[in-house]
Amino acid sequence: MEQRKKTKGTGKRFLTGLLGGVVGGFLVIGGFYLANGSTLAPTSNNSTTSNTNNSKQTQVSNVKVDVDSDITKAVEKVQGAVVSVINLQKQQQSSNNPWGDLFGQAQDEDTQGSDSNDNSDLVEASEGSGVIYKKDGDYAYVVTNNHVVDGSNGLEVVMNDGTKISGELLGTDAVTDLAVIRISSKDVDEVATFGDSDALKVGEPAIAIGSPLGSQYANSVTSGIISSVNRPIADTSTGVNISAIQTDAAINPGNSGGPLINAGGQVIGINSSKIATTQTESSDISVEGMGFAIPSNDVVTIINQLEADGKVTRPALGIYMVDLSSVTSQQQEQILGVPTSVKSGVVITQVSPATPAEKAGLKQYDVITKVDDKEITSTTDLQSVLYTKKVGDSITVTYYRGDKEETAKIDLTIDSTVLNQDNNTNSNNQGNN
Repeated sequence: MEQRKKTKGTGKRFLTGLLGGVVGGFLVIGGFYLANGSTLAPTSNNSTTSNTNNSKQTQVSNVKVDVDSDITKAVEKVQGAVVSVINLQKQQQSSNNPWGDLFGQAQDEDTQGSDSNDNSDLVEASEGSGVIYKKDGDYAYVVTNNHVVDGSNGLEVVMNDGTKISGELLGTDAVTDLAVIRISSKDVDEVATFGDSDALKVGEPAIAIGSPLGSQYANSVTSGIISSVNRPIADTSTGVNISAIQTDAAINPGNSGGPLINAGGQVIGINSSKIATTQTESSDISVEGMGFAIPSNDVVTIINQLEADGKVTRPALGIYMVDLSSVTSQQQEQILGVPTSVKSGVVITQVSPATPAEKAGLKQYDVITKVDDKEITSTTDLQSVLYTKKVGDSITVTYYRGDKEETAKIDLTIDSTVLNQDNNTNSNNQGNN
């Protein structure tokens, strides 16, 4: 019995020692892992991460973003009506053929070139943009800039889908820089509509569409705002004289003739020019975001006349004029004698004989401030009002003679071409109308 007790005691001590050894072993191993955890623990985690990355490839998210906006909707309405206009001109006669003149080849080439229905001997001279605004029976009508088609012996219109159509030039107007081209309506599916440019607000969205740098960039879209309205633009080198829409939407060479549209997709102007640099006494200054478009209301008036007559006939007052703002305050006081409250208007510097202005009693140094109750602040304003009239119409002119405000009714009986002939011999740098 006593031996069994000893045996049991010995067994308990053995188990206790064994258990202590095991526990001690774990403590040693645990300490080792803790001491080297920075190396051992991450190994397993890195392996898991690597397997995860290798098993999943990068994919496009299935979350869809609604990109419809006023601009995208506006562009969709008119983009199909925007075209590229290619100005085709005769090739220069090659000097490599010494027999051309002898056998009359040069004469034959000139004769072929004069045939507007055969463009085979013509080459591309320049490109611009345009917009289809009317479809009537077998024909459709494109408005573009006069400087886009100037000097052309043939015209080609490139549709939105790349289709090329021969174009016929119906008429041009250098003063407003507009032209109308007629094409076959066979491939025409979309036509643009004109909005009211008189209702424009400074700061509202403006979108330009066209072919900057040529048809390889056809239907390029740029957006901005209306920076200003009724901005006078007078280019003495081209004769262009308009009251323009100013925009900061990017306009580049090739955009000329393309539409400027509003948020509703209506054409509110025809893009015409931009200011890229301006000169100072010491250097040239680069300019950004100053583009100009011919207002749609003026465009509609002009293209209707070009469709019907191929030209624009404008009435004239028979005066030479300068802006009041260009006259010094001393001259205003000593020569004109107008009240100091009169800040803007048009000063008559000369009245041509036997003209509507003379017959109505207007005189040199009269200052015109209104036409038909519309404020006149510059010569461009006055011309713009007259361009909406026809020969035979009458207007009411409000003017200052000295410090007295007076009115006169003027019958517009002559064409402006009469004055243009006189203007060519006039040495003064003045506007006339």
